Amino acid sequence: MPKKKTALTSLKAQKKQIEDLVPMMPPEKKKMPTKWVWVVVIALGLIGVAWMNKGMVVAAVVNGKPVFRWDLNRVMTARYGEQTLEGMISEQLIADAAKSSGVVVSKEDVDTKVADVLKSLGSNVSLDDLLKYQGMTKSDFENQIRLQLTVEKVLGRDLEIADADVDAFIAANRATLVSTDAAALRQEAKNAITSQKVSEKLQPWFMELKDKAKITKFL
Repeated sequence: MPKKKTALTSLKAQKKQIEDLVPMMPPEKKKMPTKWVWVVVIALGLIGVAWMNKGMVVAAVVNGKPVFRWDLNRVMTARYGEQTLEGMISEQLIADAAKSSGVVVSKEDVDTKVADVLKSLGSNVSLDDLLKYQGMTKSDFENQIRLQLTVEKVLGRDLEIADADVDAFIAANRATLVSTDAAALRQEAKNAITSQKVSEKLQPWFMELKDKAKITKFL
């Protein structure tokens, strides 16, 4: 009996020690479910991406109110969409015609034409001056030159310019020609005549391209 009592007393003492220790132990923290951790991480990531690319969503902020990019696109499409789309369609038709004809315009061709344009404007006009006047970037200007050269190569392949035509052109337009030596002067005149003849062929040629093309608009 004394042994049982002693054992009981010992058990009670151990229980008391355990109860005394419990308040001292920090409560076990509940773990956030793994799926919610990923939801938070992804949400924070999306917020970060949106902030870094806010210009793609918000075009401007006026008195704390955002002007959203999609609203800007909607207005621009309504005002200029048809005209811009027609221009893009025209460029694609010309590019397809050039490819079918085996016509290629190189960077050297573009650079030479740009130099010729600047030369015709005089030494006081720089490329930057021209771009500012036209309201264009250098890339836009070069693309325009490339398109012009493409049309000239496609439509000018079969053109024959007689020497008599060159002589007549020089005589009638000598004051506007900028070349000084005879060979360069004749080439400048020949290029001008070619441009005139290409311009005459351009409208009917392009209308034929458009009539034959399969064009579907969604605008």
